[in-house]
Amino acid sequence: MEELKILKTLAGGDYELLDSGEGEKLERYGKFILSRPDPQALWNKRLPIAEWQKADAVFAHSGAKAGWKKKPNVPEKWKIELGGLSFFIKLTAFKHTGLFPEQEPNWRWIIDKIKSANLNRPVSVLNLFGYTGGATLAALSAGAEVAHIDGSKSAITWAKENAVLSGLADKPVRWILDDAREFVKREIRRGVRYNGIVMDPPAFGHGPKKELWKIEDDFLGLMKLCEDVLSDTPIFFLINGYSAGYSAIAYENNLSPLVKKFGGAIEKGELAIEESGSGRLLPAGIFARWGRISL
Repeated sequence: MEELKILKTLAGGDYELLDSGEGEKLERYGKFILSRPDPQALWNKRLPIAEWQKADAVFAHSGAKAGWKKKPNVPEKWKIELGGLSFFIKLTAFKHTGLFPEQEPNWRWIIDKIKSANLNRPVSVLNLFGYTGGATLAALSAGAEVAHIDGSKSAITWAKENAVLSGLADKPVRWILDDAREFVKREIRRGVRYNGIVMDPPAFGHGPKKELWKIEDDFLGLMKLCEDVLSDTPIFFLINGYSAGYSAIAYENNLSPLVKKFGGAIEKGELAIEESGSGRLLPAGIFARWGRISL
């Protein structure tokens, strides 16, 4: 087994981690600075409190309630660019912004795998739990055909907006509101197969028809379905993890049969964001990814 790897997102033109610590992080999205909780930031802040007070929006708790406190200049949504793609940033009720910057290294990897695939047809990609479309946009930009699946209608609408922003609205993509398991089952029955799979399974959730998802009960079944919907010429399989409490090694163990069957290699480890000015890394999730070296 290879050692655990750290994929780092560095500060770019429109995104920057300014500081972190004491259960919070201070980020810049475009020209707006946001302060929000992050339990991984279990260390002391580096910048003085005066810098944190410059935040344009703060996600704060007040008794049993929590929400954003915004300055009047903060719009409902605004555009930023990251990894050569464009996204709308919106401040959601659950402290999120609609973008996970730590995924940028994975997007570059997806693009590289698709462009070096050497197939005599477009690469077909299945993006499960696709959220606002980062991996989908990356795959489309590299020339792939994508099926984007999510159980949230608002997330799919947001992903479509991001595709328009990124100039990818006319690319071959299917936006599908569905439960991930039910969709894959139907694709298997229809004989549809995919060269690449991306999944970001939550710890807990519901499909559009209130289908219950619990990762400890449903992940292995979904992995079996994904093995059955994978083509005979697979290119990659990427699994991301956030709040489930599992190790990247657990995901690696699920991908290891692909190495035996198709060759290639697995990388696994942590996603992290590098803090400007200090080089400190903020842990931001785990990943495991299998890639076929050549065809």
